[in-house]
Amino acid sequence: MPDSRALLEKLIAFDTTSRESNLALIEFVRDYLAGFGIASQLLFNAERTKANLHARLGPAGPGGVMLSGHSDVVPADGQAWSVPPFSMTERDGKLYGRGTADMKGYIACVLATVPAFLAQPLRLPLHIAISYDEEIGCLGVRSLVEQLRASPERPAICLIGEPTAMRPVLGHKGKLAMRCQVHGAACHSAYAPQGVNAIEYAARLIGRLGEIGERLAAPERQDTRFDPPYSTVQTGTISGGRALNIVPAECQFDFEVRALPADDPQQVADELQDYAERELLPRMRAVQADTAIRFTPLSAYPGLFTDARSEAAELLALLSGSRDFSTVAFGTEGGLFDEAGIATVICGPGSMDQGHKPDEYVSLDQLAQCDAMLARLVGWLQQTA
Repeated sequence: MPDSRALLEKLIAFDTTSRESNLALIEFVRDYLAGFGIASQLLFNAERTKANLHARLGPAGPGGVMLSGHSDVVPADGQAWSVPPFSMTERDGKLYGRGTADMKGYIACVLATVPAFLAQPLRLPLHIAISYDEEIGCLGVRSLVEQLRASPERPAICLIGEPTAMRPVLGHKGKLAMRCQVHGAACHSAYAPQGVNAIEYAARLIGRLGEIGERLAAPERQDTRFDPPYSTVQTGTISGGRALNIVPAECQFDFEVRALPADDPQQVADELQDYAERELLPRMRAVQADTAIRFTPLSAYPGLFTDARSEAAELLALLSGSRDFSTVAFGTEGGLFDEAGIATVICGPGSMDQGHKPDEYVSLDQLAQCDAMLARLVGWLQQTA
């Protein structure tokens, strides 16, 4: 049977950059599982260019464990790769290629363990889930989450194999990304007071975001289990203006909130919108009535923090061999599964220190550790009830 290394080589060969279709990879996995007599359900996007895959092994009914990963990867364009990004290269005990760490290495280990899961009857169900468009806001998995939420056969625990260097992880921050568009009024810069400078009003909004960020970083609001230990706000892009001698009528900026699980990032957006409507728009409209400030959500996902005393955490400690639970700075689909009543934990091969970078890699040792973790899960699921 193919081992995790051989399967990873096949998975990397599919260019599943988020802008591309993931169907070739999904069909490969579907056919691989079908070879063992396992049926897969595909949940397509509206255009039927992408799909989530969901398969179940073992007995019917609620409970059990779901192994979940995303199929999409970030672009390799413009990065200085020394090896082909969509062809696996082995060097010094490391496997190079886009997605090796984030997170096709984990998916390969899951697929390689399928024969072991089938070797003896399972006392609980095992679910396998592969999603799309995680890298652009955890978009694809939402249809799967909603189906699982309503299902009488919903799994009890989800293990997401994002790259944690095989450390057991119980939490991460949530994220809200927003776009703000300021529509002012243009005029010749010699008569600047007769116009409404969209850039200057955008700057006031960005300044207010900075003030909100300072409040969120106050010592009493910090949680030292996270790094940084507080919710953060940052403006990532800004554009506006046509020429120095024209008062700019348009300005646009994007900002994000990375929020501790105890904080609601929407409160930041609500406070900024209230400031815009209460203080800025009246000044703008006193000069030009049709000026406006518009906010548009770009993406969002909830944070995650699973109780260290929960059954999910106990299982993770058993599988990983460690109770040294930690958190990660990046986000995952875990908060969405958790909101659907599926307790979620994170542990997978590779490190995000390599993810999203040129010459991304996962070590053979990390794959072996993941194989061993899943072998322990096989034993746990095959124990007599």
